[in-house]
Amino acid sequence: MKPPPFSYHDPRSVTEVVELLGRLENAKLLAGGQSLMPMLNMRFVLPDHIIDLNRVEGLSYIRENDGALEIGAMTRQRDLEYSDVVRARWPIMHEALLQVGHRQTRNRGTIGGSLCHLDPAAELVSLAAGYDATVTVVGANSQREIAFGEFPVAYMTPAIEANELVTAVRFPQWKGQYGYAFIEFSRRHGDFAITSAAALIATNGGGKIARASVTIGGMGTVPVRARELEQAIVGQIPTKELFRDACESCRKIEAIDDVHAPANYRQHLAAVLSRRALEKAHARLAEASGQH
Repeated sequence: MKPPPFSYHDPRSVTEVVELLGRLENAKLLAGGQSLMPMLNMRFVLPDHIIDLNRVEGLSYIRENDGALEIGAMTRQRDLEYSDVVRARWPIMHEALLQVGHRQTRNRGTIGGSLCHLDPAAELVSLAAGYDATVTVVGANSQREIAFGEFPVAYMTPAIEANELVTAVRFPQWKGQYGYAFIEFSRRHGDFAITSAAALIATNGGGKIARASVTIGGMGTVPVRARELEQAIVGQIPTKELFRDACESCRKIEAIDDVHAPANYRQHLAAVLSRRALEKAHARLAEASGQH
């Protein structure tokens, strides 16, 4: 299949992109193209204009700044996968990226493209929810910051205006020692997850869980923070029994039925995968702390 006809634009600056977005009707931004190109070929989207971001300056970088990981929107997933900073300070991101498509997908796919496409099963979308990331958006008049909890407004619909583009995303760092794990279930490696679980936990000096973040992906229109589960384990001594019992609350998360799995199967996976992710995260924390 071939895409519909469109006019192609090749800007070199964010200012030029914003100007094009402001005057062109029915325009789409092209980042890595891993989602847009198939949608064009299958005629799911019919834009009159394509604005290519690949030669826009200043949108690709990975840097640690003021206790956070700052990533330019056009940063390739492969660059994140091989980043020493990511592996050392945000290791769950490295683990999740290994499950994003295949090498060819990660060579082209960008973090900004993934977040704007907002597939609820996408790994980086789940991590942004789990880390309470902040998205930077630039428009004609100003730059603004959007907390990721407010970024999705509907299924695959981000909270950005037609004349705005995402330029960066910021992931706060979990300081000190903590455990992490990203686990997903898919029909085959490289497919979008039917359900996934991302877990981060930290303990206090008394061995009790002081902080927890558990995000379930693939359940509905957006990734879901398992708040009931998080509240149930904070302040408790981590044990397999605690995780098993607390993760049962994930069966109550609203889920979709589709051709890949019924809702009740996704809810079952949410309970199982969240438990496995917490157990793995706790084991890593215990190893890092020298506990056995």
